[in-house]
Order: sequence, then structure tokens, then C-alpha cells
Amino acid sequence: MEILLHSPTDLDAAMPRLHEALRGRRKIALYGEMGAGKTTLVNAFCQFLGVHDHTASPTFSIINEYGYTGESGEPALIHHLDLYRLNSTGEALDIGIEDVLNDPWYCLIEWPHLAEPLLPPDTAKVRMELIDETTRLLSVDV
Repeated sequence: MEILLHSPTDLDAAMPRLHEALRGRRKIALYGEMGAGKTTLVNAFCQFLGVHDHTASPTFSIINEYGYTGESGEPALIHHLDLYRLNSTGEALDIGIEDVLNDPWYCLIEWPHLAEPLLPPDTAKVRMELIDETTRLLSVDV
């Protein structure tokens, strides 16, 4: 699936299509160059699921966790990881990445490259391609 986004507000309208394209997958690797909109996509996804807390890039904390109410009314979580500052797969293991990859909650990972060997086989790959100052191409590979 591909969606051409002409502004950040287009992401909000694209979330139902993205959610459907994931086909129930909850582990999502986010690819794209710096400034492509990966964190903005995570914010829109969290809003779509009903997160009321402030969402922010976990560049320094590495992992942020957001709560929301699941489809059946149960408490649910979203893990948002930013692995940009990590230098090795070992460091990813040290922060506990295996725990969030093996739990039932959503896990959205920015800069997932060094953790690719650890990702479950059914991880969705979402790419944000920078077309110009305001236009992005969102593509999903499941």
C-alpha cells in the first residue's frame, strides 16, 4: 500500500488505511531519512488508537510507552522506540527490546536497522519517503 501525503494533516486521514494495511500486525519498523516524518506518523497513529497522553520522540529516553483503551475496553499499550543513538544489536538487547518485541502490544520502532535480526518475521515495514518540503510517500510492506 502507498499513500501520497501532501501535508502532516493528511496523516490523520491516512491512519484508518494504515491500520487496515497492517492486518493485525503490532510490531512496526519505521524507515525514512531524518525529517521524513516518522515521529509525526507515530503521533498520528497514537491519536488514531485513542492515546490521550502527550507523545514525543524517545530520542534520549529510547523507549516511550503510551496507554490507551483497546477495542474490547481493556487497557492497552504502545511502545515507541527510537534506536538512532544505539550503536549495536547488543545495546538494543541491553535496553530490553526483546521484551517489547514479544509482548502483545503495539511496538513502533524508528531507526530499526540494527535491531532487524531481532524483529519478529511478521513485522510490518513502513517507509516515509521525503518527496519535497511538504510531500511524503507512505508505503507499507507486510
